[in-house]
Amino acid sequence: MRFASLGSGSRGNGTLIEADGTCVLVDCGFSVRETERRLLRLGTAPEALAAILVTHEHGDHLRGVAAFSRKYHLPVWMTVGTRVACAADPLPRIELFHSHEAFPLDGLEVRPFPVPHDAREPCQFTFGDGARTLGLLTDTGRPTPHIVSMLTGCDALLLECNHDPDLLAASRYPPSVRRRVAGPFGHLSNRQSADLLAELCHGSLQHVAALHLSEENNTPALARASLAQVLGCGAEEVAVADQQAGLGWREVG
Repeated sequence: MRFASLGSGSRGNGTLIEADGTCVLVDCGFSVRETERRLLRLGTAPEALAAILVTHEHGDHLRGVAAFSRKYHLPVWMTVGTRVACAADPLPRIELFHSHEAFPLDGLEVRPFPVPHDAREPCQFTFGDGARTLGLLTDTGRPTPHIVSMLTGCDALLLECNHDPDLLAASRYPPSVRRRVAGPFGHLSNRQSADLLAELCHGSLQHVAALHLSEENNTPALARASLAQVLGCGAEEVAVADQQAGLGWREVG
């Protein structure tokens, strides 16, 4: 199994997960041309994708889904609530799933789980290939016991580290936006992600990557330091998915 990021942040998100010849794209917040360019950078052809999985309907995750899926005839998987929220977007093939029920996608077992976020029916995922498990968690306002149970024991974790609370409090954002970001249906801070990581059984962890960093209210150094402190490792061992550069392929052996 391996994973990579096309880019992660408020201006667009896309994550690649691949195992046993099956490659899926989680979210597509970029234009078709930009998605193609970023896939090429990672050595992946659009035709190699098996599906697009959508976490929720916000534009930085959904913006390119309809056009990209139409061009490459890709099935799009989402919850019923997400489909209702983006019903105006014409999609060539929609596959609906329940956020508490696992489903297979060729060589991948996909296990969705609900998360608290200000969307209609948001979810995140773990992915398994029969031997290893990867957990993906972004766009979440607070950790829950169910999130902890879903992510514990993973071999790789991609965790939202959206903001540093002090930087957010001093930011130029209007008070309402600051409250939304820091609220129970907003985004995880570095501190919240570190606290979540501390709750997990992570003895088998090979990779930890920080995703969805705010370009104004966080820094890679702060995100790395928060997670590394919990792991007892050097900050350089924590990967960060950049908004522009994304994150290159990482193997989960």
